[in-house]
Amino acid sequence: MHKLTKPKLVKIRSANQSQKYGIAAFNLKELIKKGCHVLKVSSSGIQVCLYEDGTVVTEEYFRNLPDNTELVLLPEGQSWNGLVHEINQVLGFDRHTDLLISAAKDLLSDEQSPKRRRILGDLLRNLRDNSEVESREQDKEWFEGIDARFKTKSAYMKYNCESRVRGYLKEVDGYTQTIPNAKTKSEYKKVVEILTEKLKAARYNGTYFDRSEKDVLRLCTEEGWFSCQGAFDENNCTSLHSINPYGNRESRILFSTWNLDHVIEKKRTVIPALAEALKGCKSGDINVDYFYKLLFTRENLKLVHIVCHKKGAHELRCDSRKIYKRVRKTVK
Repeated sequence: MHKLTKPKLVKIRSANQSQKYGIAAFNLKELIKKGCHVLKVSSSGIQVCLYEDGTVVTEEYFRNLPDNTELVLLPEGQSWNGLVHEINQVLGFDRHTDLLISAAKDLLSDEQSPKRRRILGDLLRNLRDNSEVESREQDKEWFEGIDARFKTKSAYMKYNCESRVRGYLKEVDGYTQTIPNAKTKSEYKKVVEILTEKLKAARYNGTYFDRSEKDVLRLCTEEGWFSCQGAFDENNCTSLHSINPYGNRESRILFSTWNLDHVIEKKRTVIPALAEALKGCKSGDINVDYFYKLLFTRENLKLVHIVCHKKGAHELRCDSRKIYKRVRKTVK
C-alpha cells in the first residue's frame, strides 16, 4: 500500500449546503478531520462520498482520486444520491428560476462538450417558460413569424391542429383520381363530401391542441403541456417525452416535429380500404362514421415525439365488421 508523497487536493461540502471548501489531505482520516473542522460538524460516524453519484470513498479509493474531486461529508444515517438530490432541490424552488437561467447561460458560454451543451440548451429552453400568458401583446416573441390575425396562443395552436387535419382530408380527396371505375369514383366522392361536412361541424378537431378547451376535447393540460403517447405498437412513451409549445417560441417550433400518427395507417390501409369497400356498393352502404374516426380522431391518432414515430408499415387492418353499416351476406 503506497503512501501519497504530496497531499491530495479535494473540494468538500455537506449535503445541506452548496458552499464548497478546498482541503488538502494525505489520507481519508486526515480529510475527515479537516473537513469536519471546516464544516463545524462532529467527526463521529462521518462518511465520505462522491458528489457526482454518491459512491462511498474508501482509503484506497481516496488515493486514486484526481485533484479537485468534489466530495460530500455525511453524518451517520444520512445518504446522498448524487446529482438527483440537487435536481430535486432545484425543481422544488420556482423562485430560483432567474438565477438558474443566468447560471445556465454562463455555463453554456464556456462549455465545449456537445452533450453538456445540449443539456444546458434544453434546460434554458424549459426555464424560459412564458406559458402563463396568452395574448400576442404579452408575449410578442412567441408570435414571431405568425400571421397577425392570431391574437392568442390558443387560437394559433387550434389553427395548427386544424391545418394538420385538413391535410388528411386533402389526402383522402386526392385519392379520388386514382380510382379507375367511374361509378366507384362517384360514390367515393360522395363519401368525401360527407366526411368534409362532419369535419366542418367538428371544427376540424382543432380542439386537440387548444388548451382553452374542455379537458375531454384537448390533448394537453390546461397549462399547455403535451405528453408523447408512444409508438403505435406501444401503450405509452418509455422515454417520457413532453413539451409545452405555449411556453416559448423555440418549443412552439419544435412541436411542429411531433406527429399525429395513424395507428391503422391512413395511406397504406384506411383510404385504400374505403375505396375497395365502394366497389359495387353505394356510399349509403358505408359506415362513414367508422372511417371518419380512423382518419380524423383520437380513436386512431396518437400524438408522438418524432423519435417515437415509426415509419415502417404498421401491418394493421380495418375491422371488416365495421366497414359497412350492416354486415354484408356473402353470396354462396
